[in-house]
Amino acid sequence: MLFYELFRLDSEFLSVKSGDCLFRAGEAGEVMYVLISGEAEVTISGVLFEKCTQGALLGEISVIEGSRRYATVTARTDCNFAVIDAKRFQYLVDETPGFAINVMRLMAKRLKECDLRVVQACSDKCAQP
Repeated sequence: MLFYELFRLDSEFLSVKSGDCLFRAGEAGEVMYVLISGEAEVTISGVLFEKCTQGALLGEISVIEGSRRYATVTARTDCNFAVIDAKRFQYLVDETPGFAINVMRLMAKRLKECDLRVVQACSDKCAQP
């Protein structure tokens, strides 16, 4: 819940209504977000990858890499997001090492889950006659 705790007292949040997209694959990714309230989902090419709840960090890869979004994030309920631009992200990494470690842990967890999905899909395909 570190991300929620760091940003829950921000003075402004971005509100996204249920069913609306926070961002879409292919868009420029200049900011990342922390889900402060509500539920959202991450999809890639229409495949559900993650259901997100309070404290979820979203869009970090585009900010770190300077790349376009490769996933779409849609609000499942009305949501509020804290917005973190590249300058604020860099400040947090420089001044709060725990923040950087937690971003790396989150990315490692997501990478591991993705690897396991690929292995499972390959196993399922190889098992078919």
